[in-house]
Amino acid sequence: MKIVVLAGGLSAERAVSLVTGTNVCRALRENGHQAILVDLYLGVEDAPEDLRTLFDAPDGLCSDVYIEAVAPDLAAVRRQRKDQSSRVFGPNVLELCTMADIVFLGLHGQDGEDGRVQASFDLLGIRYTGGGYLASGLSMDKAMTKRIMDAEGLPTPKWQVLPPYAKEEAAHLAKELPMPCVVKTTGGGSSLGVFLPEDRAALEDALVKVLDFGGEVLVEERLYGREITVGVLGDKALPALEILPAEGEFDYVAKYQNGGAQELCPAPITPEQQAEAGELALRLHRALGMTVYSRTDFIMDRAGKFWCLELNSLPGLTPGSLVPKEAAAAGMSYIQLCEEILRLSYDLKRRN
Repeated sequence: MKIVVLAGGLSAERAVSLVTGTNVCRALRENGHQAILVDLYLGVEDAPEDLRTLFDAPDGLCSDVYIEAVAPDLAAVRRQRKDQSSRVFGPNVLELCTMADIVFLGLHGQDGEDGRVQASFDLLGIRYTGGGYLASGLSMDKAMTKRIMDAEGLPTPKWQVLPPYAKEEAAHLAKELPMPCVVKTTGGGSSLGVFLPEDRAALEDALVKVLDFGGEVLVEERLYGREITVGVLGDKALPALEILPAEGEFDYVAKYQNGGAQELCPAPITPEQQAEAGELALRLHRALGMTVYSRTDFIMDRAGKFWCLELNSLPGLTPGSLVPKEAAAAGMSYIQLCEEILRLSYDLKRRN
């Protein structure tokens, strides 16, 4: 098949997305597909007159990419685009996606997981991988996910969305909010825009910094326990995985830098707990209307109870990502995982 692997864009998770996209593209090409990597925002400038010839590029338009310890400078990314257009879709992106048999979404964060790209593709009749626009948008918004968890009776820590406030009001809020807590933007990912204050001075600082990420601010009761994550592929839960950060919390650095965390898969929990975590992940996946694949994050408290935190609608597929490790524990290679996502997505009936 001719496949565009769409990655990059203008999300704070841009670097993660490019590593996901590069690895997916190479895996699909190894499996015989005419796959090419295309950056959502930068697109393909100086393209040949016949765009179809790009699908024959010997390297699939891939380059060596890596994830730095800090999030990318998006202003610098914007300056790279020659046309300086405000359009999210870069030069020749939609044209190439229309020519492809399917688009493999390697996007993360804004524009990729919030449903807007999916909605555009639905209107244009372009096939793509993963969940649809509504499920993606609901999953990306942590407050909406929380509301659905509550409605479905899924266990989740106590939470509240703060009314709009100015940075000058953070000191007053920090005196009133319950502790211990987690402060996060409702639209973040890869642990960007998530703060774990240990005292009220740190809480005030978090309430100021979280505003830089935009969107609403969610404050959640902080529960202590083991970090567990469970992927869903098709209609089955993958083996649960436990995350053991090398230092402190499982933040952006711990997720993507060597030595930042240790992952145990299958998680060292009982078969009954494996089944319970898998069932909760499936319930949230279905409640949000997700299709093909997703990943749900949990805290398992000291009493052994699972608490749902959030669902990732386009979980990372980098070499260090969690879903590929869960798939491997289920006996599925990385190439097989990419092919299965492709297969499950191709026959979905989308809006057209």
